[in-house]
Amino acid sequence: MGSTNPESSESTEIRSIIPRDDARIASIIRRVMTDFGAVGEGYSIMDPEVDGMAAAYAGPGAAYFVASIDGEVAGGAGIGPLAGGPPDVCELKKMYLLPEARSRGLGRRLLVVCLEAARNAGYRRCYLETLAHMREARRLYERNGFEPLQGPMGDTGHTGCNGWYIREL
Repeated sequence: MGSTNPESSESTEIRSIIPRDDARIASIIRRVMTDFGAVGEGYSIMDPEVDGMAAAYAGPGAAYFVASIDGEVAGGAGIGPLAGGPPDVCELKKMYLLPEARSRGLGRRLLVVCLEAARNAGYRRCYLETLAHMREARRLYERNGFEPLQGPMGDTGHTGCNGWYIREL
């Protein structure tokens, strides 16, 4: 899942998370969430899985992928069952990229890999939660078939989110 950008000498890769990525991806999640003011109760930054992402996404119906630039992890995204939701609905989870990794196509590549993993796991729809002021992320989701919802699905505990989307797989 690697590639080289013809306009530069950088190499990018999307791969499954491994335990040695845990500290780096936790740092990225905390940095991006803090940059967007999404700290405290009601945001995914508080989820216990943040410090152990490889183990948290090793179970059935779950997967987490990291994006790297020149071998350095720069972001990630995953899928897993939607807590309190229908069994055929997964949630796109913890999709974050460092600012310097954005606008390089990595977000779209991560999204494509996650949606394929969701299909392979037998899900029929993919749900996600975000924030209104995460405009770039919302544009990415909308350009890739996600439709806005009027309110949340399931019971994620992310009461700080104010944008919800669903997509057929």
